[in-house]
Amino acid sequence: MGARVRNILQAKGHAVYSISPETTVYEALEVLVSRNVGALLVTENDRILGIFSERDYARRVILKGRSSRETPIRDIMTENPIVMKEDDSIEDCMVKMTDKHIRHLPITDHADRLVGVVSIGDLVKFIIDEQRTIIQSLEGYINGTHQ
Repeated sequence: MGARVRNILQAKGHAVYSISPETTVYEALEVLVSRNVGALLVTENDRILGIFSERDYARRVILKGRSSRETPIRDIMTENPIVMKEDDSIEDCMVKMTDKHIRHLPITDHADRLVGVVSIGDLVKFIIDEQRTIIQSLEGYINGTHQ
């Protein structure tokens, strides 16, 4: 069946950092820094309206000459972000992120409730750890020390 997004969330946790669409870009940047994350979900009444990332800031604020202290997130967020399910495969997430050139995916459960966010870094780390475990098992098997 293969590894699923839920496997990553079990390891990293289900923390989701979100802001309202009325939050200023400057306030959102403060949250990014304080939480040490690269993106925030933009939510209202438990609905995902968009996502705000460092990339949005660079492309839609800095390069457009906007004021971080005056511009609301709703004006520069990426609307209707791609969302994946916790039962989706890690491979499907990698393909989607690569095809769409995105670095963060909100994750929902079977009832469309938000249960977490995964980054491209989370996916890569999981794959590397999984491969390391497989290699160690194979080495143990070859050397006759498998259990």
